[in-house]
Amino acid sequence: MEPVIGLAVGRGTGPELAAVFERVLARIADVYSVGIGVARSERVYHSYSSLKADAGIDRVRELTREDADHYAEFCRTRAALGIPAIFRTAINAQSLYLVRRHLQAVKVDVITAPDASLLLVRDGAQGFYTGENTHVPGALIRTMAFSREITEKVIAFAVRRARQEWPDGGVDEIVMAYKFHLLDGALDEWVAESAARHGVEIRLFQPDTVNRNLIERGPRPRTVIIAGNEWADIMHVVLLDRFGAERQENRCTENVYLHPDVAGLVEYQTVHGSADDLEGKNAVNPVATVRAAAMIAERHGGCGGAVRMVERGLATLGRRDIGTPDLGGRHSTTAVVDTLLDVLEPEGQPVLVADS
Repeated sequence: MEPVIGLAVGRGTGPELAAVFERVLARIADVYSVGIGVARSERVYHSYSSLKADAGIDRVRELTREDADHYAEFCRTRAALGIPAIFRTAINAQSLYLVRRHLQAVKVDVITAPDASLLLVRDGAQGFYTGENTHVPGALIRTMAFSREITEKVIAFAVRRARQEWPDGGVDEIVMAYKFHLLDGALDEWVAESAARHGVEIRLFQPDTVNRNLIERGPRPRTVIIAGNEWADIMHVVLLDRFGAERQENRCTENVYLHPDVAGLVEYQTVHGSADDLEGKNAVNPVATVRAAAMIAERHGGCGGAVRMVERGLATLGRRDIGTPDLGGRHSTTAVVDTLLDVLEPEGQPVLVADS
């Protein structure tokens, strides 16, 4: 039976990028002579801009909750059917983080520098980003929670993922970046217990201390950072700029759900947002979506080597100066994707590099 991948689409440039994803996934499947099905959510989810354009505060809250409930149920249903992965375009952050709290998500990114590899595990299941809003006259009250259970799940996942990333067992440092001084010593205790349970050393730091250490000495060769989203969201682009080799707009990343209802379900997304200002202009950068399609095809569609194949194709586009305006190019989204699909070839076969 052919594998099936879930697809969830938000407003803004979401429909354009969903079309890119389906085209690239179909082309990779064709190259490998396999079938990969796509199960699309029937709801198109709001971006923040589309919410603000359509509604006032009360309606925004209602639509936010509706989107969150619908998407969470879509994830549960896909997981129950044995679907291993979902590609999602950008949606409104408040809806997204309500889902991440309920389904206990962690976001995973590997940032590779010439002399180091940084595994960033972002805690999307608790903290300020996952809070709920209560409105009273003239004020908004945001409440959130931290728990021993979720902290243990996040740490356990990070340790497992580090051992997968470096199967010889070598991890030089595990640090956690949380504003733990605000939590009455509870996080310190939970982290110490979890570290002992997993037989690892975990150093819990304030975010500014992690920043200073990274600035002064950089990451050690194999570093794991487990971080609250309040720090990781701000610092991600800085980490890419200082230690990575790729700009944020070109990257995809993965969210892994830890709740038993959806355990093992992996959601892939572009790092960039919904780019509502580019909606309908055929100008959105497709590179992150292309990379997500390749990663999904390789990991979940039986297309070994698909990531390398797509990277070879993207390198060909770079040599031919084919790119969207945000990358200094002059080509449309469609033109970039058309050219990429034309040059995709299995490993071992030449990729044409003639000028266009």
